[in-house]
Amino acid sequence: MAPHPDTWMRVTPLGLYCEPGDFYVDPARPVSRAVISHGHADHARPGHDSVLATPETLAIMGARYGAERSGREQRALRYSASLTHREVRITLVPAGHVLGSAQVMLEWRGSRIVVSGDYKRAPDPTCAPFEPVPCDVFVTEATFALPVFRHPPAEHEVARLLNSVSLFPERAHVVGAYALGKSQRLIALLRRADYEKPIYLHGALRNLCDLYGRLGIELGRLEPVPTGLKRGHPPILAGEIVIAPPSAEATPWARRLADPVTCAASGWMTVRQRARLRGVELPLVVSDHADWDELLATCAEVQAPEVWVTHGRDDALVHALSLRGVRGRALHLVGRDEDDDAVEGAPAPGGETAAAPEEALAGVGGHAHVAEEGPAPPRGGFDVAEAA
Repeated sequence: MAPHPDTWMRVTPLGLYCEPGDFYVDPARPVSRAVISHGHADHARPGHDSVLATPETLAIMGARYGAERSGREQRALRYSASLTHREVRITLVPAGHVLGSAQVMLEWRGSRIVVSGDYKRAPDPTCAPFEPVPCDVFVTEATFALPVFRHPPAEHEVARLLNSVSLFPERAHVVGAYALGKSQRLIALLRRADYEKPIYLHGALRNLCDLYGRLGIELGRLEPVPTGLKRGHPPILAGEIVIAPPSAEATPWARRLADPVTCAASGWMTVRQRARLRGVELPLVVSDHADWDELLATCAEVQAPEVWVTHGRDDALVHALSLRGVRGRALHLVGRDEDDDAVEGAPAPGGETAAAPEEALAGVGGHAHVAEEGPAPPRGGFDVAEAA
């Protein structure tokens, strides 16, 4: 009889730990051996000894942290290939969240668990679509796990943005979007909507947009927001689209723009009160996470009799699953954020550069009560055996 995943997967203060394989999935602090689902800062921490991830995620970590901090030993595993490490078979399956994002499928002695990381089900021209995998236990996020969150097609929201640009040609439209995933998706969606003009970028976004281009994601002509303007220079970029980190609109950086229309692209824009509190004039409901219906549909597709919930609205999702005969369990992992914006860094006042990822990570998890230290960090890299 195959062992239940709860006999070989364990929640520790460092994160979800695979005992027979002696490694962590998306650990909250540096460890010796880590499998990383994707490049967002609350999943991909710097400083691990050995990192296993998709080639794209490794490239993103390198661009954000530098080669010396993104894993002293790096092992790339392409989608649908498998690596067997200490009898644990590891397979990375597309998660549809951002470029390179993966679900981590682990198999040991006939038992299978799938750790989804963050995921979405809506189509995205910048990353591979989510692939449901039948399993014994499915580990899901719950960022938007309330019935109020039912996201419209992203194309609809992009059409609203372009309509506003047409209605207010004397104003710049500044769209707040985090640096990894959302910015590139918005740009690609604008191109699919036949928007061929240059798109202007805050300096904090340029590095990852250039990386997407090098990895084969065509984003068209991108221009920096002009700098070095003298005092009294007329406002600039009327009628243009500018993409910036979400907090940039509230800094002196935005004052050079022509009467900017403040926009924000986020699943949280479903809640109009959030938009009002942030001073968002044009809220765009564009999310890189599954909404309520998609979460329930995904849990049904993977046919798992048990679902573990990592963060977000876990109580609502656990209750809804129980009504469908599925056992739910809230994991309460330390260091997971419900909003990617909160961990992607913010521009310095008046500046062009996002805060370093390590600054955004400082102290993450330090506020939580730790009941045990957990296992000692594993030593050594991942085994080299790989099968298609």
